[in-house]
Amino acid sequence: MHRSIGMIELTSVGIGYAVQDAMLKAADVKLVLGRTICSGKYINLVAGNVASVQASMEAGLDAAPDGVIDHMIVPNVHESVFPALGQSVQLTVGKKDDKDAVPDAMGIVESYSAAVILEAADAAAKAADITLFRIHLAMALGGKAFMLMAGSVASCAAGVEAAKEVIVAKGLLVSALTIPRPSKELLIEYI
Repeated sequence: MHRSIGMIELTSVGIGYAVQDAMLKAADVKLVLGRTICSGKYINLVAGNVASVQASMEAGLDAAPDGVIDHMIVPNVHESVFPALGQSVQLTVGKKDDKDAVPDAMGIVESYSAAVILEAADAAAKAADITLFRIHLAMALGGKAFMLMAGSVASCAAGVEAAKEVIVAKGLLVSALTIPRPSKELLIEYI
């Protein structure tokens, strides 16, 4: 299990490839995600031990003469971030035979940056008893990103607030809200 992650989000596809090459040559890290995203941007997400991710990120940032939109390192990423990023989380609520059960609340946080949403998701998962069930990075969103969480109203509100603080600090918040008693139809693909 990789405990540290780092991401660099760039304005250029060409620079994105050059940055990825530098990141992978600099340290023993695994490329989790390296791809184009909406608005012609490119993201590189690596994982590994803390020192390796830090070395990889330094090399990547050095290789980007310009075009860095955002970047981040999470040294001890919460275990729920990767499943939510892979969109492999299925919500389970209530009794097993209760097909109408939904979580008490749903939290939604949206940012202008793909990198900061990962930091925000980590902060939310560490701050509150929530289930991260989706992290969506920039595809079909004009380069924006969002995360979804479920839990009690108080837990979702705390998770949304923790995520919001991270994003506001970078000036990249689009929206952050908690929906109490969400309709089943809103969550049908996750239950």
